[in-house]
Amino acid sequence: MQIIHLSHPIFKSDYPKMSMALGFFDGVHSGHKHVIQTAIDHANDHGLKSAVMTFDPHPKEVLRHGASVKYLTNLQDKCALIEELGVDYLFVVAFTKRFAELSPQQFIDQYIIDLNVSHVVAGFDYSYGRLGKGTMDSFSYHARGKVTHTTVTKFEADNEKVSSTRIRDALLKNDLEAANAYLGRHYSLLGTVVHGEKRGRTIGFPTANVEPSDSLLVPATGVYAVTIEIDGEILNGVCNIGYKPTFHEERPDAPAVEVHIFDFTGDIYDKDARVTFVASIRAEKKFDSLDALKEQINKDKQTAVEILST
Repeated sequence: MQIIHLSHPIFKSDYPKMSMALGFFDGVHSGHKHVIQTAIDHANDHGLKSAVMTFDPHPKEVLRHGASVKYLTNLQDKCALIEELGVDYLFVVAFTKRFAELSPQQFIDQYIIDLNVSHVVAGFDYSYGRLGKGTMDSFSYHARGKVTHTTVTKFEADNEKVSSTRIRDALLKNDLEAANAYLGRHYSLLGTVVHGEKRGRTIGFPTANVEPSDSLLVPATGVYAVTIEIDGEILNGVCNIGYKPTFHEERPDAPAVEVHIFDFTGDIYDKDARVTFVASIRAEKKFDSLDALKEQINKDKQTAVEILST
């Protein structure tokens, strides 16, 4: 897959004729895959190259004066997930205030027609151009007969639209099963192993303290069965996300992400790590004693072992 980064203004380019999926595609969830696969299928049926156009950063960060957005995937992961689908070209457009001022007609002329796109695929709620005034209902008008299009209807699971927003809500409500089902894979979190309070080792359960990327969504507090990937090696573990109420009278500013890795010893400080959330085990709770905490952690570990063994 060829990745092309575009920054406004752009100029007409000599690309092969393409069938292109349009969208932000945060998480590249099952609904997104359906849209992209539709573009790939059209490309294969009509002798075209397949393409995806996405944007970076999220429009809300630009249009809402620095509003913080918690992503399901960073740009690197998004690109990798799209590449797995077999796309020929991925266009990553820098979403800037200047780009946001393009009229719907200017967007279609410069970012669709001038890039030699002959067919566009997008979801029924996709919008383009200044203030999102361009919609899939108005696409034919702006395309002026030069580009055909397919509008993909609502993609549902359990009678609910599958969306990045719904996945975020599920993760924040400790409904990991639903989030993973909507994603079509297990949710994962990237971060760096940093020095923590080192309490785990004093009670027989040393942990890797993973400091997640600021831009990525951290799931709800609780205990999870996870895998953790470090230096290409995937290891099993149990993860606690929380504020450690047994040890802290005052709630810290942010929850800690701590992974007890099974049967592992080694120095992994400052290493990049990917924590993949396989199943939720329980909610976070405060214990009356260290012995009660150790007993529960041991139960959590056994539960995680059983889950991950299957």
